[in-house]
Amino acid sequence: MSGRSTQPVSGGADDPDVIRILVADDHRLVRTGFRVILETEDDLTVVGEAADGEEAVALAAQTAPDVVLMDVEMPGTDGLEATRRIAAAGDGPAVLILTTFDRDDYLFAALQAGASGFMLKNGSPEALIEAVRVLARGDALLAPEITRRVIAKFARPAATPPSASAQELKELTPREYEVLVLLAGGATNAEIATRLYLGEATVKTHVSRVLAKLRLRDRTQAVVFAYEHGVVTPGG
Repeated sequence: MSGRSTQPVSGGADDPDVIRILVADDHRLVRTGFRVILETEDDLTVVGEAADGEEAVALAAQTAPDVVLMDVEMPGTDGLEATRRIAAAGDGPAVLILTTFDRDDYLFAALQAGASGFMLKNGSPEALIEAVRVLARGDALLAPEITRRVIAKFARPAATPPSASAQELKELTPREYEVLVLLAGGATNAEIATRLYLGEATVKTHVSRVLAKLRLRDRTQAVVFAYEHGVVTPGG
């Protein structure tokens, strides 16, 4: 059964170290299950629940979450449109798509809409908790099998020469280009710092500059851009 939303805010929601989460799903039992899983952790709190996409957009503006868990198939405004509107607002929460349906059209539509992560609902509670933390710290989350599908769809064939003349790429410094290559390989800021012998704060600055210069919204778009423009190639 579906159920209307609620907006309880736990006592730790104002703590800057606590990750604020909005859950959007048209099934009340699913929303409750996610809340129970997430709030077993001291650093996670659910600040709102939405039963459809329209409500998710409104509550995202009202409750200022760090991460939105977004179902795809909901009545009225679906999760993909809600994600698009939340992302378009700018400086908003990261959106993690959670769906029962392992469909490529949902996956690519979600990434194009601005989602920072994509998971199936049959994953483990531990995977969900880790995904929320990954998105909250500004990273993207794509499981390896999903990354392979993104590469297969967006990568240029190996025989196609890299589009090194792209104006956006010319704007990157050599160090920023290195960071883009590592981003495309799925490296976290900590892993990039280790590989390039840099501090994590410096890496974060480089990542921000790469995204700004390439006019990209997040790390997931950076992965797609890198493969589209021949910066990296499958198996390369």
